[in-house]
Amino acid sequence: MPGELFPRERSDPAPGAVLLPDWLTPAEQLELVAACREWARPPAGLRTVRLPTGGQMSVRTVCLGWHWYPYGYARTVVDGDGTPVKPFPPLLGRLAERAVAAAYGPGGLGGIAGAEAYEPDVALVNHYAEGARMGLHRDREERVDAPVVSFSLGDSCVFRLGNTETRTRPWTDLELHSGDLLVFGGPSRFAYHGVVRTLAGTADPALGMTGRLNITVRQSGLE
Repeated sequence: MPGELFPRERSDPAPGAVLLPDWLTPAEQLELVAACREWARPPAGLRTVRLPTGGQMSVRTVCLGWHWYPYGYARTVVDGDGTPVKPFPPLLGRLAERAVAAAYGPGGLGGIAGAEAYEPDVALVNHYAEGARMGLHRDREERVDAPVVSFSLGDSCVFRLGNTETRTRPWTDLELHSGDLLVFGGPSRFAYHGVVRTLAGTADPALGMTGRLNITVRQSGLE
């Protein structure tokens, strides 16, 4: 975040979870914001996800590589316009592999696969307008336990990283700023997590956007 008095340092909020503040450069953030605008265009563009319970999520989402819907993956937007999902961008593949290397090293750490074994092929881009949030959930539709890579852009948020058993405590609340990288794998790969609230108006005006963008990159394990 611009104007930080003291640089924020790497932290390991849970086993297998790594937070690297300000990991994306300002130029990379601008590049990703511009790319998100293109990915959000129809067909297979930004949509509001409806849950099987009948409710709808407060974030809007666009998928790349594979289309995520509650609760599975498809090659077409089965809960939207029905068109083929946009391809997984090489840009995100390169960034995600760098991210895993930064978090765990090329060869892995403590039994967690490193960048050499990481083959990301799906991304979810979520836009949080003012007041949007994400309830605690687990990313468990993938068929492998490769780490999840999360990039933050725009407004800051309070991100809650919980445990693998329940949506209740223990959990750790993290404030994620634009440019931050969060990677969670190993013991934290299937932890409950969510966004408690977004902090409206905290984005750097130079990004030319409102709200928060979160890009989550995963390895699906699907053929």
